[in-house]
Amino acid sequence: MLSTEPVDLMKERQKKEPEVVLKERAERFEKAVELKKPDRVPLMIFTCGHVFAKWYRLSDVFFNYDTLREAVVKFVEDFPVDILITAPAAEGFILSLALSEAPDVAPLVRFLSGPMHDVLKDKYTRWPGRELPSNFTFQFLGGEFMKPEEYGKLIEDPVDFVNNVVLPRACEKLGAPGTKQYSATMARLALEGLRFINALGSINASIAKLGMPSLPITFAYAPLDIIGDFLRHPTGAMIDIRRRPSDVKAATERLVEPILKVAFALKPAGAKYAFIPLHLNEMLSPKLYNEFYWPHLRRIIVELYNNGIKSFILFEGDHTPHLETILELPKGWGIGVFERADIRKVKEVLGGHTCIAGGIPTSLLIGGTPEKIEEYVKKLIEDVGKDGGFILAPGVAEVDPSTPEANIRSLINAVLKYGYI
Repeated sequence: MLSTEPVDLMKERQKKEPEVVLKERAERFEKAVELKKPDRVPLMIFTCGHVFAKWYRLSDVFFNYDTLREAVVKFVEDFPVDILITAPAAEGFILSLALSEAPDVAPLVRFLSGPMHDVLKDKYTRWPGRELPSNFTFQFLGGEFMKPEEYGKLIEDPVDFVNNVVLPRACEKLGAPGTKQYSATMARLALEGLRFINALGSINASIAKLGMPSLPITFAYAPLDIIGDFLRHPTGAMIDIRRRPSDVKAATERLVEPILKVAFALKPAGAKYAFIPLHLNEMLSPKLYNEFYWPHLRRIIVELYNNGIKSFILFEGDHTPHLETILELPKGWGIGVFERADIRKVKEVLGGHTCIAGGIPTSLLIGGTPEKIEEYVKKLIEDVGKDGGFILAPGVAEVDPSTPEANIRSLINAVLKYGYI
């Protein structure tokens, strides 16, 4: 007997009329972003690929683009959410920054894929089947590749400093600038980046046949996170804020321009959203956040908005102490995806101003029962979703592969049952 659960009916519908479903999903998402009330609360899942360990060995997923495509397609076939954002690679914005003067190339290396790691042998990341067991997900370690006394060189020319000093220290296979090895490795990196981008294009085409839209996206970054993630390690950045405050402020100011160059590189291709993950935000007190972090991030968001690009920000950790600052942005500036902040409190502060996403604790998905998940989602939609401007999502966290399939189905069922409000 065929199941009549909403999730199974949607699975059949996206097979039979994918064009109609794709249009509905895209319009549903866009209305939420525009702070309007869509026909139903959208459900979004964000993954860097860890969830695919439910079915595939991760060393295959991250190093074989055909396997990656199969994994994404299987997820969409089994779990018909409204938006699936797949970023199956590690943080690599420093590479785009290094190539910011070449906007035709910079977006190719925004994310660091497994094969790109093989090209560079970078110290920022570790990968399954390489430095890690074959079914572990990749890890981003960051690192300290700039000495505190080198801030002056970073401030003088950040792009030159990253190319000539930081990357040779961080990437074992790169070699010294100006050598044949350096030039050959950078060429191989660009070619591998092109292969990765083409693979993502193939994946998007495959899931479009199942009614899954893709976001026209570009990339930006918070300047202080560049320092914390790629140059000084978060610990070093926090120390520098206290010991070298003027250097940190000058460096973050100088990083704004190359970050915006990377972000605008894809505008001619139709990018409508700029993906920005935040990392040091949770570590800073409101005083330090407002002094060292927020001013330049705000400038980037506003500049993008004024040029027709809305930001898609992952507010990682608990961003509650900084919620009020978001009201300084233009109404409708973009999407805020919140990891651990109380989504009801977020809605109370930002409702009608910012499209907010989140609300589903990963712990509930892993350890809850289908009944508890359905009850939780129903109540959350009643409390937060009535007036629009809301996207239901498990924050910025992965859907852990240990999550029972029945629980993911229950999440989708609950949205399909109670999301039409």
